[in-house]
Amino acid sequence: MALTSVPGFAARQAAIRALSAVLRQHLTLDTAFAEILRANPLPPRDGGFARAIASQTLRRFGQLNALIAAYAPKPLAPHRAGAALEILLAGACELLFLNVPSHAAVDGANRLAAADAKARHFKGLINAVLRRVSREGQTLLEGQDAARLNTPDWLWQRWRDAYGEALTRKIAERHGLPAPLDIHGKPLFAGLPAATALPGRVWRLPAGTRVEGLEGFAEGAWWVQDFAATLPSRLFGEISGARVLDLCAAPGGKSAELAVCGAEVTALERDPARLERLVANLARLGLKVELICADLRDWETTYLYPFVLLDAPCSATGTIRRHPELPWIKSAADVTFCATLASELLDAAADLTAHSGLLVFSVCSLEPEEGEEQIARFLARRPDFRRVPVRAEEVFGLDALISAEGDLRTLPCHLSDLGGMDGFYAARLQRSA
Repeated sequence: MALTSVPGFAARQAAIRALSAVLRQHLTLDTAFAEILRANPLPPRDGGFARAIASQTLRRFGQLNALIAAYAPKPLAPHRAGAALEILLAGACELLFLNVPSHAAVDGANRLAAADAKARHFKGLINAVLRRVSREGQTLLEGQDAARLNTPDWLWQRWRDAYGEALTRKIAERHGLPAPLDIHGKPLFAGLPAATALPGRVWRLPAGTRVEGLEGFAEGAWWVQDFAATLPSRLFGEISGARVLDLCAAPGGKSAELAVCGAEVTALERDPARLERLVANLARLGLKVELICADLRDWETTYLYPFVLLDAPCSATGTIRRHPELPWIKSAADVTFCATLASELLDAAADLTAHSGLLVFSVCSLEPEEGEEQIARFLARRPDFRRVPVRAEEVFGLDALISAEGDLRTLPCHLSDLGGMDGFYAARLQRSA
């Protein structure tokens, strides 16, 4: 029987290729799978299995890597061993976290090794290690500090300095669980039977829910948007009939929020590919928004907007629940780069804000340099702006989401009993008259 016709082989092979692309090339998991599935399409069931293997392996990468190192102490360098390490990691993940039967997981790994020109020379090692994992792995897991192992040093130390040891551990523990699916409905959308209602027309569905088959998707009754991501737009208050500038607007969730509230929205996005996605999302929703493809720093207009929203590019460490590869492909240098870029964008956004107008700055990052410290530096150099503190009633009475300075600061462990939320920072600033 050809390997490609063996049940589960194609899915496992796609997962291994995705893991290699993430761990060796530092691609995002979404980008890796898009390229892999474009070249070798999979049926939905196999595609889901492949993504489950890869995402859960990355979510538990620290634990799995420590486990493999205990059984195979010599490093498995890719130039000699090919994808042997990825095969071991994924096989151990199937055994310990995906509840795949031992014979199926081990056999699948052996077949993957046999199909790899370099990894086949390590087939005996792979087989022996995974059989030990099958027998002893759960016992070893019980002695691990999962939260610490699954958070690389550069992030753990930063979060500990910013939030303290106890809160850092809560954040890391929440990252160990897949994120639920949040959808934001239009005013007439009544929700879905299996969903939990959250404030602000947001409904929460279990992790892994397929979007396309849900009621109301094709009709444009709702869009996907984490609960935390819906909050920055609320800081404008009443905007019906007002002109609002949405900067770095793709994929369009905030533009949709603003348009549904009755605002005349101008959405700016510099990346043509991301703009196409924004266009498609707004078309499905049937929402009218003025779209401009331009870099904010170069865009020229004589009009000053009474409401400006800048959801700046960032390290996205607040979205690790959804993107478990981020801790392993990012570094402190990425935080510094993003903070510098956001500073330039923030100055440009400020110049587009009308006098007495409101500027809301947000990032889906947990890093103070991109959030709290960014705004402190901005206010120091721009005395024509002042902070307007967020009130609890503006965020549904969730005063735990408001920082001591009066800014919005959500953490993955907030709303923990309902499945958590993305990490977001937002500040509301007003330009002087």
